[in-house]
Amino acid sequence: MHVYRQLTSIAAITFDLDDTLYDNRPVIAKTEQELLNFIRCYDDRFNKLQFADLKNYQTLIVNQYPEIYHDVTQCRWLAVKALLCQYGYDREGSAGGADDIMAHFSYWRSQIVVPDVTHKILSTLAEKFPLAVITNGNADPYACGLGDYFQFVLKAGPDGRAKPFSDMYYLAAQKFNIVVDKILHVGDDLTTDIQGALHSGMQACWINTNSSNLLATNENDILPHIEITGLASLIALI
Repeated sequence: MHVYRQLTSIAAITFDLDDTLYDNRPVIAKTEQELLNFIRCYDDRFNKLQFADLKNYQTLIVNQYPEIYHDVTQCRWLAVKALLCQYGYDREGSAGGADDIMAHFSYWRSQIVVPDVTHKILSTLAEKFPLAVITNGNADPYACGLGDYFQFVLKAGPDGRAKPFSDMYYLAAQKFNIVVDKILHVGDDLTTDIQGALHSGMQACWINTNSSNLLATNENDILPHIEITGLASLIALI
């Protein structure tokens, strides 16, 4: 553990999900492939669809509705709906089809392998602190066995603008009924998690999962309170 700023009293802890509590890369790769396979089978006309085609529709949606990037699930839904409309589906059919396809996406998106150590650490921390999630993503903590550790889950889109905007950080403090500087946010991304938390007045813990040198990163002006390489280090806070 590296300490860069003095920690003050901690009354609650919030966590990012992806690449903080588990490795997100395998589930994303699997989900993207299963989604593409499902769409290819959904309509014979899609049997040669490629990843790039789906990305093009997402880009189209973001260009048309710039604020949609705060809600990655809604962006994907609208992209799929646009694809179906392009192939002649009417309003009802395209909306229903987008629902079906995104339900398939959501199933695979939550097939996350959570390390046993993550369960043990969260269980230990939850005995001492109220815990919550603040995520820009669309994984479902309850579907992968993490939900019971948290008092609430905040997701970008439904619960405010994406990190590093302060919306969800402030909402977390409100829901905890705890002043914001008594909350420690733990995340892997220096910009969205650490800069966002610091800008919002929270204390910040950077989990450095890639053995990066903080001073050598492009974000070396972002200084967390503490840096850890594994969740187990958080037990020292108890």
